[in-house]
Amino acid sequence: MKPKFLSHPSSQLALFLLLCVSQVSAQIAINAPEPADNPNLPGDSKGYIICANAGFNQFFANVSWAGNPNAGNEFILELSDASGDFNSPVELARSADEAAVQNPGFEFSIPTDTRGQGYRIRVRSTNPESTSPPSDPYNMYYMDFTTNLHISPNGDGTTPGTLQVCNGDSVTFTVDNIPLAVRDTYQYIWYRSGSPIIGERGASLTTSTTGIYFALIDYGPECSGAASTESNIIDINTGTSTGIAINPPSKTALCSGETETLTSTITDGTYSYQWYKDSAALSGATSTSYTVDASVPGFEGDYQIEVSGPGICTELSSPIAMTNVGAFTVTRDNPANMVILPGQTQTLSVTTDANTPTFQWFRDSNPVGGATNSSFDADETGTYFVEVTQTGGACTSTTISSTSTTLVSPVSFEATIDYADAYTACENTSVVLEVSSINAVLADSSTLDVTSQLASQFIYRWRRGGALLSGQTSRTISLTDPSENGSYTLEGALEDNTIFTEALPVQLLSSETLEISATNTVFCSGSEQITLNTTTNLAEENFEWQRDGGTVNTSNTSLDIDQPGTYRLVLDRNGCPLTSNEITISPLDPDLIALDPSGDVIFPEGTSRTVTASGGTAYRWYDANNVEISNSASATFTTEGNYMLIANIDNCEVTREINVTYLDTFKVPNVITPNADGFNDQWILPNSYSNQSDVSVIIYNDKGIELINEIGYQNDWPSSSMSFPKQNMVFYYIIKNANETLKQGTITVIR
Repeated sequence: MKPKFLSHPSSQLALFLLLCVSQVSAQIAINAPEPADNPNLPGDSKGYIICANAGFNQFFANVSWAGNPNAGNEFILELSDASGDFNSPVELARSADEAAVQNPGFEFSIPTDTRGQGYRIRVRSTNPESTSPPSDPYNMYYMDFTTNLHISPNGDGTTPGTLQVCNGDSVTFTVDNIPLAVRDTYQYIWYRSGSPIIGERGASLTTSTTGIYFALIDYGPECSGAASTESNIIDINTGTSTGIAINPPSKTALCSGETETLTSTITDGTYSYQWYKDSAALSGATSTSYTVDASVPGFEGDYQIEVSGPGICTELSSPIAMTNVGAFTVTRDNPANMVILPGQTQTLSVTTDANTPTFQWFRDSNPVGGATNSSFDADETGTYFVEVTQTGGACTSTTISSTSTTLVSPVSFEATIDYADAYTACENTSVVLEVSSINAVLADSSTLDVTSQLASQFIYRWRRGGALLSGQTSRTISLTDPSENGSYTLEGALEDNTIFTEALPVQLLSSETLEISATNTVFCSGSEQITLNTTTNLAEENFEWQRDGGTVNTSNTSLDIDQPGTYRLVLDRNGCPLTSNEITISPLDPDLIALDPSGDVIFPEGTSRTVTASGGTAYRWYDANNVEISNSASATFTTEGNYMLIANIDNCEVTREINVTYLDTFKVPNVITPNADGFNDQWILPNSYSNQSDVSVIIYNDKGIELINEIGYQNDWPSSSMSFPKQNMVFYYIIKNANETLKQGTITVIR
């Protein structure tokens, strides 16, 4: 029967209209997107200004269109680059909800590298495909740095406040608190005296002009103020150097009572001056000259003058060193505090480097008659010092007083003993005890440390637990054995004075070594038993066996165990725990024995292959006839067959079977004829690819559909139930391991 065609004019018109309607329904015209109000913010927030940061980055834009999108359509909101170009647009949002993109609109966040005033957005549809015109330009900035900048000279991190630039020199300010890796990705606005400096947009500014300077990050005219990145302020003053200096004085080495006037090389009365000694301003020294008076104690030092004024730079002169030619030292030789006992004297003395010195001792500020030597034997309590006068050399009659010495008469003494070095009970195996301090107790109950003066004059006796220790009469006692543990006190006597210390406990740990051993450290099976022993005699001892820190036995001198864990023996030695070495007992892990290579061993006939074992303590290799072929960690195979390895981990044995086969020399077949004649019915691979635990075989049909994906391919494709609708069909295969593709190609099935 012949086909029928529409020939009636009305039918043709209907078909034409149907096609037109169909084409019209497949097109939409999308309008340019516009800013939309953020429903999560109060007031009207829509506009072409976007200032985002880490704390806020949520904005909306809506879109309208003419026509009807097809089912499955999505609208995609895209962002241009900073110049409005859409060559590489960034997707901001997408939605299949036609109502939502109109109200409230697309919700979007801007990328963190967005900074500029020329960004635009547009909307694309996916079904049908259509693109809107771009929006009007946006001021769009992501403000990732929103703390105050810090500027400093050459980025050195200082905050000078005021800088001076002399003789036309310049200074460079640099932003120093933004990481170098991103510092130059920003643009900056530099200000001088409140006005922006045109053309200066970088992180550094070089200038030689007077003014007040600061900088901020340029986040555009609308966002910069919200970022609060204004830097610290630096005030630059410019001027001319005066080259101020101090005129050379007639002399710089003065004797006591002499004076020397220092004068400035600059004497302009319109300038201001300030004198300094050792970098400290001298009060009231504000003229062009300053008189150094050697009668003032401590006059020695470095003197400078500073000048400042209109049109000049503030400058500090080089220093002039003034010295005391008559200076000398007096050093007290005895302690500052000393005890004097009835009927005794104490020798006080000083050392001096004065030229031809004379001496006069004083007691309680009164001269002591006849006490005119560098040393003096005092027999009364009081406060003593000596005046030393230099009578020779360039400067004479210079007098210096020594520091004072206080002599007291105590009503009693008190002493303490302590460990001479770091000590912890039951950790130290030895310790030294010593007299740590001796104090004189005065009539008003105050104390005076006299250890250095009197410690060697006392007679001592040590006691342990109240019992006197024979021969222990030194100010120290050395203890080296736990048998000496106990509570120690010390008695001391000096003439009619006796001291008794508080008790000091000593608990030493034995220095002996406690060792344990095990009959094995690995459980070969769940039924065996391991025994822990020690050579230390535990009879009459208090002890405990521990597993993983917990007590498991306190009575048996050897321990039979049937659980894994970390074991040790703890013995009580004079109240201190003596701990043995630790032994870890583990269950057998057969996986500790590893073979290299693992899996089946394949090599060409006529060659050999060596397999190496690891993880054991001994090895034995056997062939199929149970004949040992090696007792080392390696065995070399030259013939195929089934072999066995017996590896020892201590007393445990682990068995591994090794299948050794010759490498097939035939190639991967590319044609099979599955006609059930028993010949070439299946795709047979060389044994280097088949039955391998680390090799994957994947087969696809001519449409790219995966048919099999097997690890350890069994040479069983295609199965007998598989049908082939065409006479000759082509399939594709990939053979690979975890690291690479080993083989790939085609298989033609001929029927």
